[in-house]
Amino acid sequence: MIWWRSLARRCRLLFNRSADDAHPIERPWRRNWEHLPKRSAGPDFSSAEYAEARDRASEVARATLGDQLYLRLCQQGYLDVPSRALPGITYRLRVGRRIEVRRAHGSISPWPYNYLCINPTYPLPEEEFFAQLYLYVRDREDIILKVAAPQPWDQYLGRTF
Repeated sequence: MIWWRSLARRCRLLFNRSADDAHPIERPWRRNWEHLPKRSAGPDFSSAEYAEARDRASEVARATLGDQLYLRLCQQGYLDVPSRALPGITYRLRVGRRIEVRRAHGSISPWPYNYLCINPTYPLPEEEFFAQLYLYVRDREDIILKVAAPQPWDQYLGRTF
């Protein structure tokens, strides 16, 4: 019976947070972000908050990729991830840019263009979204095949900063 009280106390602490808490749980996917200018987190986001968010994003990217891949990303500016579903296809991921689809000679791409656009639902620092995109391309290519929008040119992503 003691474990039940302990669990109930933890649940109260997690779910009964007041608005005055220092670190409330954020749920940005519940909001509509269409009103924001591209490459922005909003007018109330200060330059210090941008800097802090980018610093945290670098930590997230390094922790997600590991030191070796993160160093490679910093040195060459991209990571190539071979497709597991499409022989001869490699996804070139670059921070803040569209995915470049690279084909080996003789391989067939399911897309008419060489760039794929996937934007986050809400504003995120570029490196943090890159880390998420890397995991999707590496582990959930099926989702990439469903949601990526083929594009004829390269461009910066719209909801990253």
